[in-house]
Amino acid sequence: MQTLILVKHALPEIDPAVPAREWHLSVEGCVRSRILGEELDRYDLDLVISSIEPKAIETAEIAAGLLKIPMKVVEGLHEHERVSVGFLEKERFEQSIRRFYEQPADLVFGEETADGAYVRFSKAVSGLTTLHPRENIAIVTHGTVLSLFLSRNSVMEPFALWKELGLPSCVVMSRPGFDVVEINPDIGDGAFPGSA
Repeated sequence: MQTLILVKHALPEIDPAVPAREWHLSVEGCVRSRILGEELDRYDLDLVISSIEPKAIETAEIAAGLLKIPMKVVEGLHEHERVSVGFLEKERFEQSIRRFYEQPADLVFGEETADGAYVRFSKAVSGLTTLHPRENIAIVTHGTVLSLFLSRNSVMEPFALWKELGLPSCVVMSRPGFDVVEINPDIGDGAFPGSA
């Protein structure tokens, strides 16, 4: 039995003037990515894979570098597509995410439905597990698609999981059945005094 670890990227530098898909890691995010690498060391990983977004790539590079294992970037693992939305205050953003999960077939937020995001993301994950049948892999991705994938492969409620997952966080799953073995909801919290 092999391991698949889905990782939510580390803390980015938030810039309301820049689309979230272009954000890079903050200084704290870099520190937390090193802590993530230390946490992942106990799973005997062979490969770290990242979505195409900078904050995920940087998280994966730091963790893979610490583990001294290969890292690669793969299409299809990016966040729910919502380029047209722009920056939203926390309450409004959370309301939009809740609607996204509650109305999966409807285009309620951004340019991609929940059903569409799930098909795209699950196809990428399935392709990777087929390509790497004997390797233990970690995939660094994003909270909305990660929670969506888990909710459809387990009994988890997607919005509650989305709210629980910190930056970074990880969910350890066994393969081939995608059974959840462990959830680490907030890796590196407290690495900086007063960090949230």
